[in-house]
Amino acid sequence: MDIHRLQYFVAVADEGGFTPAAHRLRTSQSTVSAGVRALERELGTRLFVRTTRHVELSVAGASALPAARAALRAAAQVRDAARSATGLQGRLRLGVFGASPLVDVPAFAGRFHARYPAVSLIVESSPTGFAGLADDVRSGRLDLAFTGLPVADLEGLRYRELVVDEFVAILPPGHDLEHHEAVGLEDLVRHPFVDNPAGFGNRLVLERELAARALWRDVVVEVPETESVLRFVGAGLGVAALPRSAAGAMPGTSRRPLTERLPFASAVVSRSEPTRLVGAALRLLETSVRPQEAPPSTPTTEPTGTSKYVSG
Repeated sequence: MDIHRLQYFVAVADEGGFTPAAHRLRTSQSTVSAGVRALERELGTRLFVRTTRHVELSVAGASALPAARAALRAAAQVRDAARSATGLQGRLRLGVFGASPLVDVPAFAGRFHARYPAVSLIVESSPTGFAGLADDVRSGRLDLAFTGLPVADLEGLRYRELVVDEFVAILPPGHDLEHHEAVGLEDLVRHPFVDNPAGFGNRLVLERELAARALWRDVVVEVPETESVLRFVGAGLGVAALPRSAAGAMPGTSRRPLTERLPFASAVVSRSEPTRLVGAALRLLETSVRPQEAPPSTPTTEPTGTSKYVSG
């Protein structure tokens, strides 16, 4: 069975259409269509139900998809084994979301390229934040990705913690809470909030903590960039709570520790059976984590390098 036909089949299933699948695979739509038709002839059944508006998996296609994914993973392992004697080659797809305060991604990419020049490193992003990146790793669109999602939201992925941060309160100039040495969540939620949209790991962690304490807040501004969150706070639109490493030192804002300890773990995720390429990237990432500012009266947490598989 032609491995490329399986790639076309999985890509169309993931992307929901032939054109986006072709874009993902960097080939033409006609090539993908022809490959899927050839696979259907080989299997003697339709894999997709095609209409003028939608492309959906048939019953046979839905049944065959998990086996096709497994076959592609096995093929990658075969390539890994065959190339082991001549050094790493191939393509590594890394998922990021904006500039990371903890990992200098361009510097990491440069070090990776210098060490493994035969590997093509592709850095991609997701418009739906960390949740979208995790889904892209699950589906095979990415090999590994940075995430700030809680472990419970990473089912089916291998999770490697890089560093543990803590949330701090971000206040506009002259705010009522500015004279406090530390700010409690109960006091903070009495004020309007500026935050990232849903799907961002830091928002998910904060909202679960608030729900556990039966606290509710009013989010008046949602922006995807951390710098924009700080700017809106500085302009007096509201308060914020962000991981210390993301909060920075934006002029016009002040930071205060929270009275409640609220940790935020930054990690990198991969599929359950990482390839040699992914393993090499993970080892290099461990030495690419930026030094972290130690919170008051709390020792800096060093990268743990621990890795575990998150099952359902």
